Amino acid sequence: MTTSPDTLESPADRSAAGPRSLADWLAWQEALHPKDIELGLERCRAVAERMGLLPVRYTALLVAGTNGKGSTVAMLDGIYRRAGYRVAAYTSPHLLRYNERIRVDGECADDAHICAAFGRVEQARQDTPLTFFEFGTLAALAIFEAAQPDIAVLEVGMGGRLDAVNIVDADVALIATLDIDHVEFLGRTRAAIAREKAGIMRAGRPAVCSDPDAPSSLIERANSLGAELSLLGQGFHFADKGEHWTWWSGTTILESLPRPALAGEYQLRNASGVLKAVDLLQHQHPVSVAAMAEALCTVVLRGRFQRVEVAAGIELVIDVAHNAQAVDALVASLRTLPPASRTQVLLGMLSTKDRLSAMTALAEIADHWHLATVQAAKGASAAELEATWQQLARRAPADCHASVDAAYRAALAAAQPGERIVAVGSFITVGEVLRLAVPDAADCA
Repeated sequence: MTTSPDTLESPADRSAAGPRSLADWLAWQEALHPKDIELGLERCRAVAERMGLLPVRYTALLVAGTNGKGSTVAMLDGIYRRAGYRVAAYTSPHLLRYNERIRVDGECADDAHICAAFGRVEQARQDTPLTFFEFGTLAALAIFEAAQPDIAVLEVGMGGRLDAVNIVDADVALIATLDIDHVEFLGRTRAAIAREKAGIMRAGRPAVCSDPDAPSSLIERANSLGAELSLLGQGFHFADKGEHWTWWSGTTILESLPRPALAGEYQLRNASGVLKAVDLLQHQHPVSVAAMAEALCTVVLRGRFQRVEVAAGIELVIDVAHNAQAVDALVASLRTLPPASRTQVLLGMLSTKDRLSAMTALAEIADHWHLATVQAAKGASAAELEATWQQLARRAPADCHASVDAAYRAALAAAQPGERIVAVGSFITVGEVLRLAVPDAADCA
């Protein structure tokens, strides 16, 4: 029997039994709304206003895009903290712990603060049925309000125009790369998706797009909104100089910049958009070139082309890529590395993703597949992945596994020095592999 959201007893209502855990709150939120995703700002904005969270009292940078959002947020966060500002950051989803989503000055919010924020949201929402993401977004804004940051960098969960994060008016809207994903919500073309992403722009305020091939629909939407859009290749530029790179916009030229510590050739595009956003806020939050350079060469973000030596001579590469554009970028970055004698691909995906496009790209570097069932809501089974594997023109041998854990252990057991394991396909897949491969992975860092 399904329990009605109206009859669910929240952890806040059970105070007589003692303090409730973060896990209690998260499990309750998952059952609160009948849908995982329900786009629209009315519910979230109404609760935020009752909580006194709007308008925010700090500079807000909103980051949208199909790929590159996490890297963009990490670089912005690092640059402004290196420059001495108090910075809050909100991202999703998480790899290992929910706490990763909410950070102040680089530190993850602890369970007590998150639970207290959830209590505030629950008290204010009255009979409004918030989704899991909306509940978390409001809690993050509550924590940031108390922390009083100078700057908050907020990652849009999906789309932009109707995403809960968009209740905040962006001082600068930054859109990373654009591609096909979440078609059931955002549309089936880059043009349609770009229009949705453009919804985070505001009239009379600057916006940045670091996609080198921005659809005309993005530009048209910016013009209709009255936003001041800067495009990579037009409003700002970069040149790869090998060990260093150059960035320029108008009369501002930054030379001999260190390459971002985040691996992947595409990171220069992300970094270029980041520097343009910083440039647009220089009058309000000045940042030295030294601070930018130091932040770029020390930035850390787990699960994005992360390389780990898991045994003598055996390299593990983990990447959350889960759509065609991201997987193409991963494969291109792998080709820049010294070749491995054999590459085993560990793949676990959600059933809602375009498996054929992702696997077609990965087939170019796969010498052996480990197809894993993702044991989560909407997780694709190994049998579903195998059915897609059957459609590939180039089919290396494949093994099916009941879990990501089993797939990783099998790949590691079969690996020899000089070989490489590539774990890819979803945040859940990468999180599970990271937990197994890196002893201190559960640390919120």
